[in-house]
Amino acid sequence: MIELKVRKFGNSLGIVLPKEVVNHLRTGDGQRLFLTEASDGRYLITPYDPSFSEKMAKVEDIICNRYRNTLHVLAK
Repeated sequence: MIELKVRKFGNSLGIVLPKEVVNHLRTGDGQRLFLTEASDGRYLITPYDPSFSEKMAKVEDIICNRYRNTLHVLAK
């Protein structure tokens, strides 16, 4: 378990992540992190955009369904 302290940064509150957490998340200065609430009420921090899979599903629908014939012609 890693204990974090909430600190005041200007008019905002924030936390400082220890180096081992930053390394584990494979993130760094200026990188985005996403805080999501799990169904059991816990919070999860991840460097991966949780809506990415939804976006990719839409792309897959467009590519595989709408433009299937076009892709077959282009693949020749």
